[in-house]
Amino acid sequence: MLLAVDVGNSNTVIGVYEGTELVEHWRIATDSRRTADELALLFQGFMAFQNLSFSRNVHGVVLSSVVPLMTERLVEMTRKYFHFAPVVVRPGTKTGFAINMDNPREVGADRLVNAIAAHDQFGGPGIVVDFGTSTNFDVYTADGTFIGGVIAPGVMLSMEALSSRGAQLPKFELRRPRSAIGRNTVEAMQSGAVYGFAGQVDRIVEKLTEALEEEPVVIATGGLASAIVEECHTISHHEPWLTLSGLRIIWDRNT
Repeated sequence: MLLAVDVGNSNTVIGVYEGTELVEHWRIATDSRRTADELALLFQGFMAFQNLSFSRNVHGVVLSSVVPLMTERLVEMTRKYFHFAPVVVRPGTKTGFAINMDNPREVGADRLVNAIAAHDQFGGPGIVVDFGTSTNFDVYTADGTFIGGVIAPGVMLSMEALSSRGAQLPKFELRRPRSAIGRNTVEAMQSGAVYGFAGQVDRIVEKLTEALEEEPVVIATGGLASAIVEECHTISHHEPWLTLSGLRIIWDRNT
């Protein structure tokens, strides 16, 4: 089995593949204080719930990470417990994807992985909207070239800033309110978050489409996508585990 790990600033997504099939997946909070041994124990526990052996079933590990310390810990864990090196998505990794940017090394591993998965599954040109700590809009061409995109403040980041800076504004659950007209403070904040970010997504996708000069396929992913995508008229597909799929593809291209 292949263990695929995507480390984001807020969450880490873990998937187990048997061939091309995603057998199981989990999402945990990213905590760079965890040691390699703690990560091994955590992964082992998740796999044991599915009657999978951490030490016997895993034959490969592939990871992307935007948190350097977590990258080091996961590489250490893989070498210590599996006795081989993981495939880490970084500059120089074989991806089969060109990067047409001023500085290709600036492209976050997760952004590239998402584009690779979207191109493989849906073709192109395309735009991946990733709802994470930031909301990323990643643009790729029909021939498989990453050409850039947009990075905007994420939904949770904005919600937390609003609650922390507004003395009388509470924290609230991100979900669709009863009506666009909030009848209480929480519903008013929910309306602002859901419809505000849906409007942001649609407008940015429209501007990116104008720049592309052809109609792209638009794929949403990320932990917070489900709360927003139903209100977006520009989203073509919702793929919650797109990044894991991209990691599996990169593993195949490097082994």
